[in-house]
Amino acid sequence: MSVPKSCFGYPLSIFFIVVNEFCERFSYYGMRALLILYFQRFLGWNDNLGTAIYHTFVALCYLTPILGALIADSWLGKFKTIVSLSIVYTIGQVVIAVSSINDLTDFNHDGTPNNISVHVALSMIGLVLIALGTGGIKPCVSAFGGDQFEEGQVIVSRSFSSPLLIQVCGIHSKQACYPLAFGVPAALMAVSLIVFVIGSGMYKKVQPQGNIMSKVARCIGFAIKNRISHRSKKFPKREHWLDWASEKYDERLISQIKMVTRVMFLYIPLPMFWALFDQQGIIEIQPDQMQTVNAILIVVMVPIVDAVVYPLIAKCGLNFTSLKKMTVGMFLASMAFVAAAIVQVDIDKTLPVFPKGNEVQIKVLNIGNNSMTVSFPGTTVTCDQMSQTNGFLTFNVDNLSINISSTGTPVTPVTHNFESGHRHTLLVWAPSNYQVVKDGLNQKPEKGRNGIRFVNAFGESFGVTMDGEVYNNVSGHNASEYLFFSSGVKSFTINSPEISQQCEKQFKTSYLEFGSAFTYVITRKSDGCPEPKIFEDISPNTVSMALQIPQYFLLTCGEVVFSITGLEFSYSQAPSNMKSVLQAGWLLTVAVGNIIVLIVAGAGQFSEQWAEYVLFAALLLVVCIIFAIMARFYTYVNPAEIEAQFDEDDKEDDLEKSNPYAKLDFVSQTQM
Repeated sequence: MSVPKSCFGYPLSIFFIVVNEFCERFSYYGMRALLILYFQRFLGWNDNLGTAIYHTFVALCYLTPILGALIADSWLGKFKTIVSLSIVYTIGQVVIAVSSINDLTDFNHDGTPNNISVHVALSMIGLVLIALGTGGIKPCVSAFGGDQFEEGQVIVSRSFSSPLLIQVCGIHSKQACYPLAFGVPAALMAVSLIVFVIGSGMYKKVQPQGNIMSKVARCIGFAIKNRISHRSKKFPKREHWLDWASEKYDERLISQIKMVTRVMFLYIPLPMFWALFDQQGIIEIQPDQMQTVNAILIVVMVPIVDAVVYPLIAKCGLNFTSLKKMTVGMFLASMAFVAAAIVQVDIDKTLPVFPKGNEVQIKVLNIGNNSMTVSFPGTTVTCDQMSQTNGFLTFNVDNLSINISSTGTPVTPVTHNFESGHRHTLLVWAPSNYQVVKDGLNQKPEKGRNGIRFVNAFGESFGVTMDGEVYNNVSGHNASEYLFFSSGVKSFTINSPEISQQCEKQFKTSYLEFGSAFTYVITRKSDGCPEPKIFEDISPNTVSMALQIPQYFLLTCGEVVFSITGLEFSYSQAPSNMKSVLQAGWLLTVAVGNIIVLIVAGAGQFSEQWAEYVLFAALLLVVCIIFAIMARFYTYVNPAEIEAQFDEDDKEDDLEKSNPYAKLDFVSQTQM
């Protein structure tokens, strides 16, 4: 028997599996981090549809492990299943990268796809293939890695996330470069597959032991059916309900299924943890910056928890079992959402007030060269040249009358059908010249982005290009719609045939923070060249991002203590031929958690975001208590010892069958 090569006390084959898992996780989370952005900005879906498809995809990724376990345990074995489904996985990543190529259907080269249905169809095909691939290999990789270890060694799957990679590219028009952003995860998946195959000769490959999941289902079904048919009191009770399958199935299989069902029973409360964990994106103010916090904290906390926290607890004489660790993890996740609720309350105090019901809000922006006086019901404001009122004024739309005047000029009434529940900007440049613009912003810009619009006080129509986005044909004395940008300084170019070649056309914004909105008024200088003037519509966020770190710290600690321990517990309590099945059951809890998110989202939105956080925290706390009670009555087993006992019994039975007189001779000699 050849001794497997080792390095640092671990089988050498493990390092190929670790690199494979590292690349695959980066590939998966790198792709997943882009989906919502891709759905909204490229496919043009609204938040509700994008969120629903996203959580459906995640749920599917954690439902398909059942299929992967079936294929691995009953047909191909773990190695061939991982290779086969990794190929499917890689194809899926390539398909979704192709689906994001703008020029695929941009026949007139205007920067907008002419047939968005093609992109949607390719995206859905790619996501289905990815879900089949990533889900199918999930239960196999951990179990296959575990097969490489000797008794007492453990392999643990870690979670990784990758940075957002969105540049600007394009053949005929410059757009957000989703093909590159999706192409990097596709390349990583290809590398993952190649590295895994290279290590093929070093792996310990356990042959599939038949359709074990089918056997389990049939055995459970027979036990239930047999119990129902013998429910009369004249039939003696049996120690366990699965013992009612003993008429048809052997004691070893029944014992193995008992081990699996006892662990599966503990899984019942777990989806609530994943329902919270997979919503961590909703507790962010600026996701592009804060996404990296979770990844950094995982890298820092995993070794600290393993090398410092757990040994300290052991030295204190506390029996910190796997199920106790999982209970603590659920509690920490609950506290993370309590922290998120506290931060949200602070955020709500700084949010601007928007009109509700029959209200309208109006701001006056004077883009002319003279001072203007504007009268509203109960108040009068005066705006000097190139200035605006201090914030928005709120009125009832049914009792709204507005008049504009200037020194020595008659009063001009504003005739406009104001839309209730919206903000409006009243552009004025002369007593008898005005334009009412509906702002289109009824909330802070989402995801920490910044809204920018342009007002034309220049005269002739012009276009503006900013950071890959295009404002087309902004007409004289009118305003464009808002487009949204991430933080930082942005460059913009004003395009018009009326602007002299000697004029400066490229400008820079002020530093954009998070969650703000600005109006850039383009005026004409005395030399005929354009000049931008900036006005604030919505102030940037004032709550520090640092306040989010405690909730991320708690959530990450909860993930490290709960998720990693749960995988270890599942593997340690599984019979040798059912490890993939129990891994699939563990991953199924993640799928159910995402389904819970879909149900809650479909039931309606909370009027206050902090209230939703408190509700989820309370639900998880209740589930945590229930799980702690269930764990209190769980008895840990050693599947290897139980199976060894069965092997010993089988040997004795075989010995008796091969020599039926052996036992009789022994008894006779004893009697003599």
